[in-house]
Amino acid sequence: MSSAKVLTAAHMERAAYVYVRQSSEFQVRNNVERQRLQYALADHARELGFRDITVIDDDLGISGDGVHRPGFESLLEAVCKGKVGLVLSIEASRLSRNGREWHTLLDFCAIVGCLVGDRDRLYDPALIDDRMYLGLKGQFNEMELALFRQRSLESRIALAERGELRMHLPAGYEWVEGVGLEMTPDQRQRDAIRLVFRKFRELGSIRQVFLWFRDGKVEVPARMPGQAPVWKVPASSGPIKQILKNPIHAGAYVYGRRRQETVIENGRKRVRQGIMQHDPRDWKVLLRDHHEGYITWQRYCRNQELISENLTTVRGAVRNGPELLTGLLRCGHCDRRIQVRDNGGAIRYRCLGSIRDRQSCIMFGAVAVDVAVGEAVIAAFRHRGGPGGDDRAGHAG
Repeated sequence: MSSAKVLTAAHMERAAYVYVRQSSEFQVRNNVERQRLQYALADHARELGFRDITVIDDDLGISGDGVHRPGFESLLEAVCKGKVGLVLSIEASRLSRNGREWHTLLDFCAIVGCLVGDRDRLYDPALIDDRMYLGLKGQFNEMELALFRQRSLESRIALAERGELRMHLPAGYEWVEGVGLEMTPDQRQRDAIRLVFRKFRELGSIRQVFLWFRDGKVEVPARMPGQAPVWKVPASSGPIKQILKNPIHAGAYVYGRRRQETVIENGRKRVRQGIMQHDPRDWKVLLRDHHEGYITWQRYCRNQELISENLTTVRGAVRNGPELLTGLLRCGHCDRRIQVRDNGGAIRYRCLGSIRDRQSCIMFGAVAVDVAVGEAVIAAFRHRGGPGGDDRAGHAG
């Protein structure tokens, strides 16, 4: 059936709604011509004879794959209230790339007598032939999106497996044309990053390194995407943490450290982006010794274990308990935090070593060590306190 026969005076008494959408901010900024074609549908509605025309562009930059879209919601609401005689979109994929939402819109339009159209023709969802055509078109668009995403991801992984996928680099590295990933020639950046790793090895925690840089007003470099490195005294531990946790500084090329998680909230799909995966075995691509690093891969892994230990509720700073040095000792062999073993009788300090490799380093009794350290602390108080040092040391205990 032609568009002229589908369109009636009853439709034109209501409003024509033009739905405008592009899937990402990048498309909004760079694909301007496609945006103009969508807005031009308002002129097409006037040519069809509609006087009341509403353009909905609230969803510019929002994906059509089932996420919350305020513009699409307002369109559905207007259709259900019988205000809309025609929904115009440049193609079905603009309205939805999700089968459930697409068929929901078609159901509502069929019930209230609303047409759906594009630049070429108009369709009546209440007619079986038009409904079948629109249903197939929606399915094709949904499959097209899934296929596009799959091929795009496969291409990115293939490039990453060769170490050729160019991603945002932190300060300390540069992409060199014809060469690839190289350490920056800026000696100041190199020295600052090496200083961060040296201080972490000395102080043993991100916070202590941050405090050292902040109190000493020592600047560190940081780079935002597409910008040159900026030097600042860290106002938080964030810049220090980013340097210490990024495997690129250990000479590793990594892709897929972050994953996305899809959940259903309030009956709608919600995609959570950027969930960090800390275990290297979960990363999609890991190429060790890919480029020159500031530290070795072994040192990087050791640093991550130490950072993880500092964040747990079992390990950390001074802890409650009868042992004097609980939470304060660190193994001289592997640099891990010493644990306390209390079996109800003897109390011992021990280093569990690498739990993953089931290796331990040392174990020794707690009593003798606690007594020796306690006597040394009291002696230090007496030495600094002068004649009245005994009283002050007693109060301090």
